[in-house]
Order: sequence, then C-alpha cells, then structure tokens
Amino acid sequence: MYLPEHFKVTDLAKISELIAAYPLAMLITISAAGEPLANHLPLLLDGSVDQGYRLLGHMARANPQWQDFSTSHEVLVTFQGPHAYVSPSWYKGSGVPTWNYAVVQVRGRPKIIDDETALEALLKQLTDSQELQYDTPWNLTLTDDQRTKLLGMIVGFEIEITEIVGKFKLSQNRPLADQQGVVDVLAQSSNFYELEIAQLMQNNLSI
Repeated sequence: MYLPEHFKVTDLAKISELIAAYPLAMLITISAAGEPLANHLPLLLDGSVDQGYRLLGHMARANPQWQDFSTSHEVLVTFQGPHAYVSPSWYKGSGVPTWNYAVVQVRGRPKIIDDETALEALLKQLTDSQELQYDTPWNLTLTDDQRTKLLGMIVGFEIEITEIVGKFKLSQNRPLADQQGVVDVLAQSSNFYELEIAQLMQNNLSI
C-alpha cells in the first residue's frame, strides 16, 4: 500500500476502532498455482500488547480459499472504512479533486481451527462481538445435531498478525484552513460515509 508518512496511522486504538466499526474485511490469498483470490468476511481483532494480536473468522467449507492457508505464507487483509470525494472548491486556496478515506491493512499467518470445542467458542466470540450492542442479545446455543451440522459446514481460522497499519487520508497535507473547509461541507451531508469522514477529520484536525 502506498503510504505517505503524513497519512500513516500506527496508533492501535484508532486502528482497533476502525476495525470494530467496519469489520467486513477483504481476505486476499495466493493459491499454489499463483492465482490471487479475495473474499469478503467479517473478522474480529483479538489479543493484547503482551500476547500479540490476531484476527478471528470463519468461512464456508465449500469456499476453496481456506485450502490456500499455509503458516509459511502470509495473507493480506484490508478493512475499508468511510470515504468521500473532496472538491477543490472547498479549499481556501487552490487544489485538485481528491478522495479522503480511512483503511487498515493487515498481514499475517493463517491457522485453521480444527478442534470442535474451540470452533464453537470462536463462533460464540464472533457472534457476541456483534450481539452485545443490542438490548436483548441473541445467544448462540446449539443442540448436538445443530452443532454437528453447523460446524461441519464451516472452517474457523485465526490470523497471527505480523504487520498492521492504518492509512487515514484526511487532507493532512493541506493547510488547516483547507482541512476545516472540507469538514464544514461534509458535516452538512446526508451521506453516512461523508458524515463519518467529517467526524474522523474533526477528531484528527490538528495532525
């Protein structure tokens, strides 16, 4: 990923916040034949500074991508956050049209989770991470028949993270007055992503 220094984000708190808000990731692998394959999957960032971080997820067993997993080869994962077109007419000075956005890119080594107990615990962790935002969260409880059928249809995995970096392109290369001009316009939008970019820019306005 092309990453000018003024757009680079290494603050794990900011990175974690974006992943939690936009968990649907693109998982990219290369097959033994050298062919790229990409799938969109919701992933969960798990871990700590002391123990290291990993991404957790699962896919349909019928999806061939898991067969490309190898601990000797890294995979690439991208998380796409909010984005918005930026018109040069919003600047105090001159400029050209551009696009502001926030993304996170992760590299890591995948490992398949085969153990049935561990796989069920993974499903519960992934489900709870989304359900806990609701007043009456749905709880994953499986009968023996359901467990056998469901777990046989999916492949769980974790990705041990070797590199994680964010790119928050928020007009930081422009004078502060121009940054504020972009925020002022986008903050009036009815578009969700434009409002999110405006808020993200406002939070990082002095960078």
